[in-house]
Amino acid sequence: MTDREFDIVLYGATGFSGQLTAQYLAQRGSQARIALAGRSAERLQAVRQTLGPAARDWPVIAADAAQPSTLAAMAVRTQVVVTTVGPYARYGLPLVAACAAAGTDYADLTGELMFARNAIDHYHKQAGDTGARIVLSCGFDSVPSDLNAYQLYRRAAGDGAGELCDTTLVLRSFSQLGASGGTIASLLGTIRAASSDAQTRGIIDDPYTLTTDRAAEPELGPQPDFGWRRGRDIAPELARYWTGAFILAAHNARITRHSNALQGWTYGRDFRYSEAMSFGKSWAAPVASAIATGALSAAVYLGNRYFGKLPPRFVERITPKSGAGPSTRARRRGHYAVETYTTTTTGARYVATFGQSCDAYQGTSIMLGESGLALALDRDRLSELRGVLTPAAAMGDALLARLPAAGVSMGTTQLG
Repeated sequence: MTDREFDIVLYGATGFSGQLTAQYLAQRGSQARIALAGRSAERLQAVRQTLGPAARDWPVIAADAAQPSTLAAMAVRTQVVVTTVGPYARYGLPLVAACAAAGTDYADLTGELMFARNAIDHYHKQAGDTGARIVLSCGFDSVPSDLNAYQLYRRAAGDGAGELCDTTLVLRSFSQLGASGGTIASLLGTIRAASSDAQTRGIIDDPYTLTTDRAAEPELGPQPDFGWRRGRDIAPELARYWTGAFILAAHNARITRHSNALQGWTYGRDFRYSEAMSFGKSWAAPVASAIATGALSAAVYLGNRYFGKLPPRFVERITPKSGAGPSTRARRRGHYAVETYTTTTTGARYVATFGQSCDAYQGTSIMLGESGLALALDRDRLSELRGVLTPAAAMGDALLARLPAAGVSMGTTQLG
């Protein structure tokens, strides 16, 4: 595909996440041939003017999910399409179809399980046949989760310490002062899909929602999405801490489990994965974590059954407008850090760390930008897998090499 006109086309460059990603690529993408795409050429040109001299000559491409032929014409011109256009369940599948047909690599920010399931059902085989990598969830959903498990697998394998068993990610610290309209729309889209159909709800509740072969998946008993646990039950290093439900756990866990399956269960057949959020170790921590876990569990349970019955006007009133998000100051003052603890089949214990000195939205633009650059420029570091993939399964080695240079703090430590 080196004879294609562009290395990367950023689709959705006028939206909140799209503009952040465009800004990042303008700073870090000097080696790539980049174009901006979206519904309005005029708005794309206005965004381009804010990006500085590096983006001055970037072409703009008018393309619209409502006109699939425009997406097809865009896909054949580039090696990689990076898309921030959500909710993906509403707008994403026509672009996946165009990239799968053209053999064009693709990276998105989806946190929507049914979109991911539908992309696999309809386009996994075709993308495999044409050589396309359709890589899902390349932002805060779900790169930290996916790459930490991949780091642990690589470290344990290198040490000859066996396969991964019980593995838990803990969000140790974070600062986030708001949610973008796109994030809220994506979360509500998954809940709406679950509430509309009992069969869909069953697919979402399955711990292996994204599997391509359900019968081949290991049966490890219940793997609940939201749990209330003492930190010491996860790792001795978390003694005195309390953990509770993490809102992104359901999607992240299924992406990470699917990475294991896509790579032939190389993490291990007993790889049992979950996620939690630390509530600290104060006297109030057990109460706060219990309340938060109960409230989130109840909200998801009720939403997955009754959300579709709410009046549309009420939903519109409580949903932020698309394109809105945290301020520049809030993003730059933000931070987050996650730790993933595992025990291997030989009894060795490890922790993997992943963090950024910015909020999750700014961090997402970095991770998505680096994913696009990895797919376009680091082809010797990419896996041989094709089809609808996860970040670790498609480009784990490339991201392990790229992200530290992009300011991500990451690594592994043996604990015992």
